[in-house]
Amino acid sequence: MEVLNARVSIPETILSTTGARPIPLIGMGTAAYPFSPETTKPAILHAIELGYRHFDTASLYRSEEPLGAAITEALKLGFIKSRSELFITSKLWCNDCHPHLVLPALKKSLRTLQLEYLDLYLIHLPISLKPEGSLFPLHGEELLPLDLKPVWEAMEECQKLGLVKAIGVSNFSCKLIEELLSIANIPPAVNQVEMHPVWQQKELREYCRKKGIHVTAYSPIGGQGGEGSRNMVRECDLLKQIAKAHGKTVAQVSLRWVYEQGVSLVVKSFNKERIKENLQIFDWELSDDELYQISLIPQSKKITPNLMLLGEVPKSLDYDFA
Repeated sequence: MEVLNARVSIPETILSTTGARPIPLIGMGTAAYPFSPETTKPAILHAIELGYRHFDTASLYRSEEPLGAAITEALKLGFIKSRSELFITSKLWCNDCHPHLVLPALKKSLRTLQLEYLDLYLIHLPISLKPEGSLFPLHGEELLPLDLKPVWEAMEECQKLGLVKAIGVSNFSCKLIEELLSIANIPPAVNQVEMHPVWQQKELREYCRKKGIHVTAYSPIGGQGGEGSRNMVRECDLLKQIAKAHGKTVAQVSLRWVYEQGVSLVVKSFNKERIKENLQIFDWELSDDELYQISLIPQSKKITPNLMLLGEVPKSLDYDFA
């Protein structure tokens, strides 16, 4: 780990898509509920100062505007010399998951971010919603099947126009990626999915590896599935023991484990100390025995369709979330 003026140099990996900027292996997530614009911008600015270069946003998160403002200020303050130093990911939400709405949605995100291009644009979920419907949570009666081929063709056009450097998906299972690869001219560069020691995604990661698709982990320290829900990562006795042995936090152990799996991760915190703490995972490593013990942790997924849905799901829709 290189430290210069308290700034961390974060390792990167090259995506399979030609011409894409290497993706930093640790990024900052910006999804917060309830949305808090007064804390989002200063937290992002602090993260840029510390060395974060990958920022993950989405139209749904309402964090594109403060992220764009933070980038502008970071340039003025000299935290970065140019926008090209950053890797910015945003996502296409379900209401816009229709062929004719993909490009307008991307252009709207770019205007909000005050950027000329994105480094990565993802299909947020493998479903569509009625364009005029509510955004979140998902209402069963508003769900539509995802017409994947024309939607992906519209995503490919965004890349061809130079508005995005790479395109990908989020929450896609092996089955859905297989379907996508059968019709894609430009394969997805990334699949962003929930991943942490209590939801390790072994089969999906191996599948993506074989297909040359990079995996990015969201909720790498477990997160919260809803009000009153338990954080199975933070409550895991094994992870607590490993953290104590290394003089680290459970969150740092979880992040280190994700990092050692060869994937990138986006971790959300607007607390200045935790933003810094989340970068302190490079100067130590887990032992082979610790990795083996973590591999035996009973698995439990945090994000499920039921947590996102209101109402009954039409029987014609086949959910296949990763």
